[in-house]
Amino acid sequence: MVAIFSLFTVAILSLLVTRIAAMALMFTGLSREAARFQARSAFSGVGFTTSESELIVNHPMRRRIIMILMLLGNIGIATVVATVIVSMLSTASSHNWTRNILLFMSCLSLLWFIAVSHFVERNLNHVIAWGLKKWTRLDVQDYVAILHLQNEFAVWEMKVEPNNWLAGKSLIKAGLSREGVLIFGIQRKDGIYIGAPQGISKIHAGDVLVMYGPLPRLEELDRRQAGAAGDQAHQDAIVEHLAELKAQAELDEKEKEPQEPKEG
Repeated sequence: MVAIFSLFTVAILSLLVTRIAAMALMFTGLSREAARFQARSAFSGVGFTTSESELIVNHPMRRRIIMILMLLGNIGIATVVATVIVSMLSTASSHNWTRNILLFMSCLSLLWFIAVSHFVERNLNHVIAWGLKKWTRLDVQDYVAILHLQNEFAVWEMKVEPNNWLAGKSLIKAGLSREGVLIFGIQRKDGIYIGAPQGISKIHAGDVLVMYGPLPRLEELDRRQAGAAGDQAHQDAIVEHLAELKAQAELDEKEKEPQEPKEG
């Protein structure tokens, strides 16, 4: 059991280290997708050679972050391998091997949830950003403002899957502005980047969209599937956005009303 918890602890720490490194790389100007890829690549020691790697090597702060990450990765991977071997030997010689296997699967499921949960990532990024700002010299103020805006608004990168509702639609047909979502840019699979795309620009499967809007809406768009259910979700989002605009307009009008002088 001790070996299983040790393995789980090492895995959690590894995930946390890559999250911190990815956030630090984002604070130096890398996009979220590029930062996460380079952080995981350096930590695992895979060493993919891409044009993005040149952005790391030619930047002193990014190079320092990657060097630390590579060192921690070498230590972490060796520890994981040793822990797995100890865990397997312990399980094989234990009379409670069924309990150990169930415990291992439960820990693995929890780790998977932590790794893929947008809720966990959003709140963890907030803590990481605060820590990096407090204890490092990274200039994170502007990036924190971009990544964690007030009132649940955020800049979001979304990879368009083949079965996503947006795949195959032009920006005009998608009508995301009617949902309160703006498209800042489109990163094509072949590396071409379209900044401030026009309405005729088409969204293809495999594209990475740089979007701005309410975070719950962006998360819902990431999950929205093609078909009638997706079309209905689009209509519901439009109605919800119109209601939000109406409420905001009423609030603005209320603030413009002259204040009655207090009786003295």
